[in-house]
Amino acid sequence: MLFALLNLTENLMKQRPSCALRRSFALGFSEPFRGMKTRRRPRQGILFNQLSRVALGIVAFLTYCSARAQPAATHSDLTELPIETLLQLEVTTVSRKPEKLAESPAAVSVITQEDIHRSGVTSIAEALRLAPGLEVARVDASQWAISARGFNDAFANKLLVLQDGRSVYTPLFSGVFWDVQGTMLEDIDRIEVIRGPGAALWGANAVNGVINIITRSAKDTQGTLLTAGGGTEERAFAGIRYGDKLSENSFFRVYGTYFNRDNSVLANGNDAHDSWQMGRWGFRLDWDVSDRNLVTIQGDAYRGSINQVFGTFDPSDTTNFFRNVQDNFEVVGGNLLGRWTTTLSPESDLRVQAYYDRTERDTVIFKEKRDTFDIDFQHRFPLGQRNDVVWGLGYRLTSDQVGNTPTIALVPDSRTLNLFSGFLQDEIALVPDKLRLTLGSKFEHNDFTGVEIQPSGRLLWTPTEHQTAWASVSRAVRTPSRAEENIQLNRVIPAGGLFPGSPVAVSTIFGNEDLESEKLLAYELGYRIQPAKQVSFDLAAFYNDYDDLRTIELGFSPTQGPTPPPAGALFIPMHAANHLYGETYGLEAAATWEITHWWRLQPAYTYLQMQLHKRAGSTDTSSELDEGKSPHNQFTLRSSMDFPRDISLDCTLRYVDNLPALQIDSYIQLDLRIAWRPIKNLELALVGQNLLDDRHAEFRPSFIATQQAEIQRGFYGKVTWRF
Repeated sequence: MLFALLNLTENLMKQRPSCALRRSFALGFSEPFRGMKTRRRPRQGILFNQLSRVALGIVAFLTYCSARAQPAATHSDLTELPIETLLQLEVTTVSRKPEKLAESPAAVSVITQEDIHRSGVTSIAEALRLAPGLEVARVDASQWAISARGFNDAFANKLLVLQDGRSVYTPLFSGVFWDVQGTMLEDIDRIEVIRGPGAALWGANAVNGVINIITRSAKDTQGTLLTAGGGTEERAFAGIRYGDKLSENSFFRVYGTYFNRDNSVLANGNDAHDSWQMGRWGFRLDWDVSDRNLVTIQGDAYRGSINQVFGTFDPSDTTNFFRNVQDNFEVVGGNLLGRWTTTLSPESDLRVQAYYDRTERDTVIFKEKRDTFDIDFQHRFPLGQRNDVVWGLGYRLTSDQVGNTPTIALVPDSRTLNLFSGFLQDEIALVPDKLRLTLGSKFEHNDFTGVEIQPSGRLLWTPTEHQTAWASVSRAVRTPSRAEENIQLNRVIPAGGLFPGSPVAVSTIFGNEDLESEKLLAYELGYRIQPAKQVSFDLAAFYNDYDDLRTIELGFSPTQGPTPPPAGALFIPMHAANHLYGETYGLEAAATWEITHWWRLQPAYTYLQMQLHKRAGSTDTSSELDEGKSPHNQFTLRSSMDFPRDISLDCTLRYVDNLPALQIDSYIQLDLRIAWRPIKNLELALVGQNLLDDRHAEFRPSFIATQQAEIQRGFYGKVTWRF
């Protein structure tokens, strides 16, 4: 499969008389793929030679296609979404109602279905690399570190993630288990990404951003879709979806997917033993009960097996207290969601949504079963001639049952949490079609810190049809997590790890029930302009003022009694506290340039500066290092080209700055995807990822001791058939 597309495109080249051109194309694209998978870093000369051949092949191919380009005969996906259409896309996450992307008073971007399809990504986490301003780093084969505007970590806790209105955030650590998030990528309509606070509408933990994954309606996914492929890292994957009518006004779809991913590698080239495989299946039903009423019912379920090597605390080993355990653990889960939407008038609607979610995770260091029930009500209506009001109420119940181990324990081992919430937002047209002010706030009561109020004010100015300027001031909080209140985490520091000649030490981190919420006061400015039909720019600047950030202090927790230290080891008790504050500021810029009807470029740049400070008396030695866990500079350049004979070529070049706190070097990553549609409903694609290096590190584990893996170069082929 990997060479099928190469052979087909080489045959295509033979239709032209230039033998030199054909040889350049064939040599440039086939030579680097021989012996694709390697565990050794190639010599610099060999790598340069391979890249030169790839470049020569690309240049020859583009020269050929450009020479044959005939606008009237070209089938182009790019022309289906010209820049003006992209700017008119409706987003719903910023204001909980439909509004044009170009007129949103926030730093928002949209990853479309076409973006996902043409990029060659294989997971939702990987697709988020397409959004400017996000920090997306792969820890190993199954773990990701994803955040916005700093504080990145595998357990990042300031980013709220939704899928079709269902929160996938876990109160276990105020973050997301990315290894179990997914759906059939072809069913995703768009991913809306807000950089900056969204707490006024979405509540606590929407501190630095909100990601909303929105799938397509069943009406838009009729017929049958089959996908299959495999390669060096993505060893095998397949998906099937079928959609049909139940009646003239009701539609459904069912789907199933499977993938098997290979191990990543260690710095020495050995396997990291972190391969994983997962199956997922689900359905969706959309019923237009009447012209004004829509009912949606949908559900998903998954089961996966993940390999991982954990460093565990072993009290029976009185010499080292540490043991590496190779684990093959299961993750199982499912959800069911129902939503009723009624349109009261063109400017008024009402929505009620409820869902149930079940997750299970069974590892050698920790076991958890969690049940979540959520119900949400929302009402939008006009008030007079200038006011557009949205308000709503919500309730969420989540209950867990954990299995404690010597490495990680939660005390108590079962807990039920309640969250009551309400929000109110008023959009005021100060000058119709020119200037509007949006004021709102979220009001919540949680079981950790009680009542939280999170207001926001946003001002939007549209001086011309193609210009938008906006400014905002917002307050957001991150409430403590279950782990931060109730954890006992044992970590082993080997002999000599504290100072030369020091004995083996056991550091135990205790939770603290007196923790306060982390607080943010955010200031933002933004500007969008389309100076020409083929060009658009989007700029956003921010200044964030944080207080009561989490620290890890020496000594026992004030709300937990002393625990007997392990015999034979130096015992270091620690506990969570709120003794850190700081500021972050930065700039995010993105542009789209449609050079011709068949070629589009999308550059993006992000600058981030973090300054964190401990309060007087703090004994924390690591939290200030969060400054060095997020890149100061990121740059992305995406190129999309459509050629005759239904051939497309997509390239993504990424630069990520170094992470000094994790000893991660800067790196440049190049991904290529070439696809061909021999007939209307059949597509063949070949994807190369991380082409500029055989492997590189992107992040390091933090609280949980897993191996320090590196991400390899990979290739895979894919077939997609629709009928």
